[in-house]
Amino acid sequence: MPTRIGELLVEAGKLDPKELERAARLQRETGEPLGNLLVQLGFVSERDIAASVAQALDLRTADADRLHAPAACVARLSSEFMKRYHVIPVGESDAGVDVVMADPTDTETLQALELALGKRVAPLIATGAEIQAALRAVVGAATQDTAVESVGLVPAAAADLDDIDQLRDMASEAPVIRTVNQLMARALEIRSSDIHIEPFDGELVVRFRVDGVLRQVDAPPAASAAAVVSRIKVMSNLNIAERRLPQDGRIKMRVEGREVDMRISTVPTMHGESVVIRLLDQGGANIDLAQIGFDPQAQRQFEHLLARPQGIILVTGPTGSGKTTTLYAALGQLNTPQVKILTVEDPVEYQIRGVNQIQIRPNIDLTFANALRSILRQDPDIIMIGEMRDTETARIAVQAALTGHKVLSTLHTNDAPSSVTRMLDMQVEDYLLTSTLDGILAQRLVRRLCPHCRQPFQPEPQWLRETGLDRLIGGATPELYRPAGCPHCEHTGYRGRTIILELLVMNDAVRRVILEQRSADAIRDVAVREGMIPMREDGYKKALAGVTTVEEVERVTQVTEDALV
Repeated sequence: MPTRIGELLVEAGKLDPKELERAARLQRETGEPLGNLLVQLGFVSERDIAASVAQALDLRTADADRLHAPAACVARLSSEFMKRYHVIPVGESDAGVDVVMADPTDTETLQALELALGKRVAPLIATGAEIQAALRAVVGAATQDTAVESVGLVPAAAADLDDIDQLRDMASEAPVIRTVNQLMARALEIRSSDIHIEPFDGELVVRFRVDGVLRQVDAPPAASAAAVVSRIKVMSNLNIAERRLPQDGRIKMRVEGREVDMRISTVPTMHGESVVIRLLDQGGANIDLAQIGFDPQAQRQFEHLLARPQGIILVTGPTGSGKTTTLYAALGQLNTPQVKILTVEDPVEYQIRGVNQIQIRPNIDLTFANALRSILRQDPDIIMIGEMRDTETARIAVQAALTGHKVLSTLHTNDAPSSVTRMLDMQVEDYLLTSTLDGILAQRLVRRLCPHCRQPFQPEPQWLRETGLDRLIGGATPELYRPAGCPHCEHTGYRGRTIILELLVMNDAVRRVILEQRSADAIRDVAVREGMIPMREDGYKKALAGVTTVEEVERVTQVTEDALV
């Protein structure tokens, strides 16, 4: 019979009855709390459980910042009991004890707590991750660390890592599976884009990339490194016996109730294999330009370029600047039953219904150039090229645009004007480039200020002059914002990212400068005179609007500005 917590989730529409049956069956076999199993199986997130239970039972949710256990209560409860049942007392009075629980419907645990504490127990709700963090502070060890250590793994130096059966057995141990699943669930919960698992001498380091910045988190013990890496390899169908060469794989699974695609990369290092997991939430492709960070004017200009039946649109910027996301948003607008869209990508990050997507495979000579030659015979209206990497690909793209196709692609350059010189360097003739190129969008990602804790301040006039903001505000005294930090943003002061951009639209004046073979600086000067807003200026406008900070804008545009000096 499923416990009440499962029924509450089904009633709230967060859980399918068949999934509940499967988890309940597994609970009977393992004795693990049902809430933990539902999260580990990827059926629901910890926040789903906490929100549904709190609403249905009219219980309070605990403030993550105040999960501190009174010493008197801790003395009456064993650390093993608290870790096993995911409970922690957080307040005591004459009336009773407030206890945070992952599953407040567990009446047996409630009765055991009242017996041990000698008082009435009032349950509060918190997520498993918050309870684990509090337990680490109280008892000095994380639940998942204890679980992994209980497997009895020996240090990597002493283990026979050449024994494939031993590696496979280590990877199939329930605590190791739970550790890896919890790692992935936690990364998704805090909106991480990448998980870095790095072995060092006597230490395993785990870091999450959140909003473009790496953040170190609690890691499993170093003794479990081989087991954790082997588990990830098994999940991604990689060769667990090969530890001398890099490997790439892919995992598709449900985590926190969502379909998530994961790209896996392993490389050998001095102390073991380093693993990076790129998390691709399949909901990430369903976005529009306004969500990305386009202001109304830039969005109108970009949509006008997209509406043209032929020509090339380039999106440029360094790795990790959101180019692919912008292209997917553009394809979302163009994707209708009246047009045929073909893409050539490396890799295919998101699958879009109605779009024919091709994954290049250099090992069988399916390169960008070879794939493009074939898809031109498929009668496409719109072609998206993941990246223009070489002369051959660039020339085929230009020819496709000349023959009436719409071509979208990315390029690795610092700003929009330098994309023109890059294309010329790839031996694309200037007269062909000016005939086919419609526009170039250069972009960077900046962190958004957390709306819950951002703090306003009045900047000094001298600082305004040094940054150049005084030219934008026309002598007025602006109100800017700085990051503070709160539970909503993991105390970083930032939550999420947006783009800052510059959009170079081709017109007669810009074409004339290109045909004169002038420098990127000259192209920039003409483009600005013709109405292009430089990337840094667009960032400053977002800072003045309270979306981000001037420091963030300067951090991501420094390379661009240095390149222009």
